[in-house]
Amino acid sequence: MPAVSQKCRPDARSGPDPSAIYGRTFISTFTSTFTSTSTFTSTSIDNKEVLQYLNEYKPPTEGQLLRVLLCGPVGAGKSSLINSVLSVLRGRIYRQALAVDTSSDSVTKEYTSYRIKKDDGSFYPLVFNDIMGLSKEGGVLVEDIKLALKGHVKDGYRFNPRGELSEDDRHYNNFPTSSDRVHLLVFVVPADTLSLMEDQLVQKLRNIKGEASRLNIPQLAVLTKIDVAFPEVKDVKDNYKSRNVKVMMEKCSAKMAIRMNCIFPVRNYCEEIDMSDDMDSLILSTIKHILHCADDFLAFTQKEPDSS
Repeated sequence: MPAVSQKCRPDARSGPDPSAIYGRTFISTFTSTFTSTSTFTSTSIDNKEVLQYLNEYKPPTEGQLLRVLLCGPVGAGKSSLINSVLSVLRGRIYRQALAVDTSSDSVTKEYTSYRIKKDDGSFYPLVFNDIMGLSKEGGVLVEDIKLALKGHVKDGYRFNPRGELSEDDRHYNNFPTSSDRVHLLVFVVPADTLSLMEDQLVQKLRNIKGEASRLNIPQLAVLTKIDVAFPEVKDVKDNYKSRNVKVMMEKCSAKMAIRMNCIFPVRNYCEEIDMSDDMDSLILSTIKHILHCADDFLAFTQKEPDSS
C-alpha cells in the first residue's frame, strides 16, 4: 500500500468551503508565522465559521467514525486536551475527562472513548480516545497502543503495565471495523518537560510512531503547557510570535520526527472557569487539522483493499 499523505488539507466533499477559513486569520502552516511582521488575530466570526464547518462536516460513509488516539507521557495533558475540545465545541467549560496534569502517575487507567454531542442531539463523527500515559519504566505498554491503533482494544479495557492485552480477554476486539481502527495518532507533548524527556521514553514514542507509519496512519503533535514553559508569553495570540515557542517546536520536531506544520502549540483549559475566544481559536484550529488528516486517511484507505 502506498504511503498516505500527511498533509493537513481541506476536503471539499462535504460541509462549507474550508478554503475560506484557510484564507483568513487561522494558521495553516507554521513556516511563515514567526516573522517580524506576522500576526495572529482571533475574532468571533472566525471561530463561528470553523465551528460551523466542524458541525456540518459529514464523513463520506454514513455512520463512519473518525477515531483519534491521544498518546503521550504521563501528565502531558491528554485528558485536559479532551476537556478543552469538549469545552470549545460545546461552548462551556467541561471537566468530563479526569485530569491532573501535575501527577507523576497516570490518572487515566482505562481505554476510554469520548464522543461529543451537538446542540441538536446528534454527535460529531470525531471520537477521541484517551489512554494511560507513557513513562520511562511504567505506564501503558507500547504493545497495547499498537493493538489500539489496529482497533483491537475495546472501551473499558484497564491497562496493565505488567502485561499486554491478550486475545482471550473480553476487551480484545477480534473483528475491528473501520470505525474501531485509529485514523489519526496525536502525540500530546508537554513543552515544559520536553527538553528533560528521557531517551527511553522518546524511544517508546518513536516505536509507536513507527507502527503508525507502518499502518499508514498519519500523525500530529500537540504541544501543551506553553503557558508553563513560557510564562512570559502571557497572551495566547503571541504563541505565533514567540521565538522561544518556535525553538520548542523545532525540538519537538527533531525528537518525534514530525514536520513543523504538523505540530500545534495550545493552551488547555485547566485553571479557567470561563471561555476565552483566543484560546478557543488555537484549539479550533487544531481540531480542524485533526479532522482534515483523519478524513484524508479515511478517504485513502477506502480506495485500497483491506490489508489488516
